[in-house]
Amino acid sequence: MSCNNILKAKGYRLTPQRRVILDILHHEGAHLTADALYEQVKDKVAGVDRSTVYRTLELLESLGLVVKAEIHGAHVYHHSEEGHHHHLKCRVCGKVAELPEESLEVLSKTLRDQYGFIADMHHHVITGLCPICSQAESTKH
Repeated sequence: MSCNNILKAKGYRLTPQRRVILDILHHEGAHLTADALYEQVKDKVAGVDRSTVYRTLELLESLGLVVKAEIHGAHVYHHSEEGHHHHLKCRVCGKVAELPEESLEVLSKTLRDQYGFIADMHHHVITGLCPICSQAESTKH
């Protein structure tokens, strides 16, 4: 179902602000903070303010059109079409790479089978070294 149809089914319209926010998140392919989104939206929609962007993100999240995640203390948003996924974040350069949800299925199964623990495996950030920084670290030693 399209974003417009989901909004209509819940009694909402696809306003210019909502359309632009969804377009940015869909086409950007990145995880953006509300402030970063605001900076892009204000150039495309006249008269939009920061609180409108925050309220719109809350609504879109409640409708399942946008996913909010936390990466090292900052809330970021992405289009829900990207699905659940995890992140690998380099502790040296800060680069973030996406990791498909199924990549942690073995860990989830191990936690369940060996510890009886059912983990919420919706959005995790795993820190470490990216290949470039790992290579640089190994040449230091």
